[in-house]
Amino acid sequence: MQISANPLMQEMQSLRGEIAPSIGSSIRPNLTQQVNNTTGADFSQLLSQAVGSVNELQQSSANLATRLDMGDTTVTLSDTVIAREKAGVAFEATVQVRNKLVDAYKEIMSMPV
Repeated sequence: MQISANPLMQEMQSLRGEIAPSIGSSIRPNLTQQVNNTTGADFSQLLSQAVGSVNELQQSSANLATRLDMGDTTVTLSDTVIAREKAGVAFEATVQVRNKLVDAYKEIMSMPV
């Protein structure tokens, strides 16, 4: 069974295109990673990249919050809130993927040999 991520990736890119003009320049650390061909990719590498991307989002969010707290006039409250929400959504998605993987592992381990 082959799972294609192309429709999902296209939907995410179209949403990004709609949101991109309204995002402040301080939130745009080019974190978008496109996976073109995953047929030969190592699952652990893909998972590591995804976790690394979530980590970068969280660090960027924390950096913006710190800069806002310190009185940096180039950082707006809306940029900080948007970055915080992006990091939160990415983290929640990662937790859900982890939960699904753990459930699949438990199900496989409980199968009779």
